Amino acid sequence: MSEYQLKEVSNPRLEKQFLDVVDLIYYNVPQWVRPLDGEIKKVFDVNKNKRFLQGNAIRWILFDSQQRLCGRIAAFFDEFTSSSHQQPTGGVGFFECINNQEAANVLFDQAKKWLQLQGMQAMDGPVNFGNRDFFWGCLKEGFHRPLFNMPFNPGYYNDLFTRYGFENYFNQYTYHVLISPESVSPIVHFKAERLKRDQKFTFSNYDKKSDHLIAAEFSEVFNKAWANFPGVRPISTGDATAIIHSLKPIIDPRLIILAHYQTQPIGFFIMIPDLNQIIGKFHGKMNWVNRLRLLYGLKVQKKCSRVIGLIFGVIPEFQGKGIEAGLVKQFEENATQKNFPYTDMEMNWIGDFNPTMMKLVELIGGRIYKTHVTYRYLFDRTLPFERAATLNSNN
Repeated sequence: MSEYQLKEVSNPRLEKQFLDVVDLIYYNVPQWVRPLDGEIKKVFDVNKNKRFLQGNAIRWILFDSQQRLCGRIAAFFDEFTSSSHQQPTGGVGFFECINNQEAANVLFDQAKKWLQLQGMQAMDGPVNFGNRDFFWGCLKEGFHRPLFNMPFNPGYYNDLFTRYGFENYFNQYTYHVLISPESVSPIVHFKAERLKRDQKFTFSNYDKKSDHLIAAEFSEVFNKAWANFPGVRPISTGDATAIIHSLKPIIDPRLIILAHYQTQPIGFFIMIPDLNQIIGKFHGKMNWVNRLRLLYGLKVQKKCSRVIGLIFGVIPEFQGKGIEAGLVKQFEENATQKNFPYTDMEMNWIGDFNPTMMKLVELIGGRIYKTHVTYRYLFDRTLPFERAATLNSNN
């Protein structure tokens, strides 16, 4: 009989324990930054996460025989994501665990059992019950200070996953880029200058006065540019408006670049300041005092010197025509302006299945800085395992 006991998160006290497991794991890790509790709680809020409309999620925390916290896990599925794979595939995420394989197996077994009852035949992890840009992947290389809402974990987590039987479905790379014209390849400058001679193409910064129009253009470009990425859900204009509204307090217009061909939106480059440079001492809490501290540090003290490259996309009919270079050139011009506070960028979440995007980031001076792994576990252990297919795309 196992010495470990699981409890389903079913009330505020257990939810607090679910959130506080991280204090056990990272109490002596200086580079770790605790994610904001509210960012995690809203993932599991049926009123805030639309994945619950066609899916479900559940959380457990793990105790030892002395009733000491040992770990946590969440399991979830939604019909769109599960049906986009060769077999119905759910997810596990927000995994934390002491360095003990038996403890990890108890968590994985429980998640697997629940997902099987929902009709799933595989599980990916550690992933998010939401978009891929946050809380996704197991850090394997590059244990640097984490980016806002991106996973950081002990290296032994990879062993806990693989010893259970998970296999590497794909790698996600985070590239570090020094924000400097000297970092960018002459090829990018050449393409951008050539495109500039055609006045039908324009590149501009985000305009706070045009939120609804920008939301409509963003959703149009996103749905075209990312349509062939398995598991990527289309977004509506309403969804895009909600995203912009949630980001508005931290948006810097110089970090959102839009591309148009005449009046048609054809591409975007979206970055945000890395809030982890400010919230490290918040201990996961965003009360009114910390909200003021955040805004003061961001807007007045300008503590953020690092930006996160969240999303880069060009619609298919304009890929390979230099639009990517034009977006980079516009950002480069922004970066040369007076009082531009950012010196470094981390291009986040570039899958090894997307060699075109990897090449582009290398052309702007990027080097792989961190590697996260998305693991997959097939419930039928007799089936052959296949890694994510390489994309033939210019995104």
